[in-house]
Amino acid sequence: MDALDLARWQFGITTVYHYIFVPITIGMSALVAGLQTAWVRTGKEHYLRATKFWGKLFLINFAIGVVTGLVQEFQFGMNWSDYSRFVGDIFGAPLAIEGLLAFFLESTFLGLWIFGWDRLPKKLHLATIWLASIGTLLSAYFILAANSWMQHPVGYEVNPGTGRAELHSIGALLTNSTTLVTFPHTITACFLTAGAVLLAVSAWHLRGKNQEDVFRPGLKLGAWVVLIAGIGVLITGDLQARVMTEQQPMKMAAAEALYETSQPASFSIFTIGSLDGHEEVASVRIPSLLSFMATGSPNGEVEGINNIQQEYAQKYGEGDYTPYVPVTYWSFRLMIGFGGLAMLIALVTLWAVRGGRTPRSRILWISAIATVVMPLLGNSFGWIFTEIGRQPWTVFGLFRTSDSVSPSVSTAEVATSLIVLTLLYGVLAVIEVGLFLKYARAGAPEIHQESDDADRPLAFAY
Repeated sequence: MDALDLARWQFGITTVYHYIFVPITIGMSALVAGLQTAWVRTGKEHYLRATKFWGKLFLINFAIGVVTGLVQEFQFGMNWSDYSRFVGDIFGAPLAIEGLLAFFLESTFLGLWIFGWDRLPKKLHLATIWLASIGTLLSAYFILAANSWMQHPVGYEVNPGTGRAELHSIGALLTNSTTLVTFPHTITACFLTAGAVLLAVSAWHLRGKNQEDVFRPGLKLGAWVVLIAGIGVLITGDLQARVMTEQQPMKMAAAEALYETSQPASFSIFTIGSLDGHEEVASVRIPSLLSFMATGSPNGEVEGINNIQQEYAQKYGEGDYTPYVPVTYWSFRLMIGFGGLAMLIALVTLWAVRGGRTPRSRILWISAIATVVMPLLGNSFGWIFTEIGRQPWTVFGLFRTSDSVSPSVSTAEVATSLIVLTLLYGVLAVIEVGLFLKYARAGAPEIHQESDDADRPLAFAY
């Protein structure tokens, strides 16, 4: 492997690792805020206990997410300096806004929420967690705006004198059509992930009939969130597929292993290709489904890999513009498959616990607990598909990945940082999982009100 290959591996590993924590943070911040709102409105103690319990797991996840996220921006300067030099004026703008506005918003009000339990009035304290949750959404939007520009560059011009891309319209960047479909798809996936966390942890406690006043509602809430968010993921994913087909037809063709233009185009359930991924050997397909997904019409035309390759060679010059089809094809299916499986288990779980029932099926409890990993895998494969499917470009149609790597960084230096970061992330994984399991198993805290002061706010020290 050369420096380019290792730099790509390093960025892929650190990005997928970091994104394990992001959807949990975004989704759980809103769910915790909702539980605290229920407590403030009703005064019921089990809502407060649930807020404390899920809030603690949320904070553990948030802390590790911040640490792992810091590495991402350093890599742009370390391994991808030519990319940073070319697009820094554009790519840096939404990231700067995210850091200066959104991250400070969420971190400041999250701090007030953590330390304000026995110091702030109930409603003011409630406002802090809602503002922190809004901050996570804003962070997601600005970061997705930066990534969407890489998928579909808008609002820029390349300065021939400096050889750099320069931003001419921040409005165009922030309202990029790719951002507008990617944001809701990503956020609904975040809620699906957070719902799976509630479902899995609650199922673990309920199988032993522990604290049913907290975890039976938690299981139902988690399952409903998985179902509703899952439907949102399907709807927004359908919209995103059509935009992707228009902007990056090669990515859609590779996702379906469609080598020749077809009208109508069938959807591949299972395809076996050649080892180099350039030829289909055998497949099982659903007629016309791909045409509907890509164009909204069952008779729509979908371009194939070979046809698009010829078009790109004429437009961009000689070269291979086909992403690695096996990875693109299977990551797309695994993304959909894991999300769909989580929804199925959530539906079965809701049916099993209806009317206050407690299921006896060991398989059901194991499945419900295992649900926590399914959206995480779905999210990871979704991002792998998004980034691999764009290759060979870092900025689609504008700047190639091979031109983006730092020219002065040697293979040995990238290999060293790759090994160090991978080991560091391994240690962080042990810490994260250990803390999460420890406090998840501990259950919801008991709330004790001070007997000498009836007006003293309920408090629980983190």
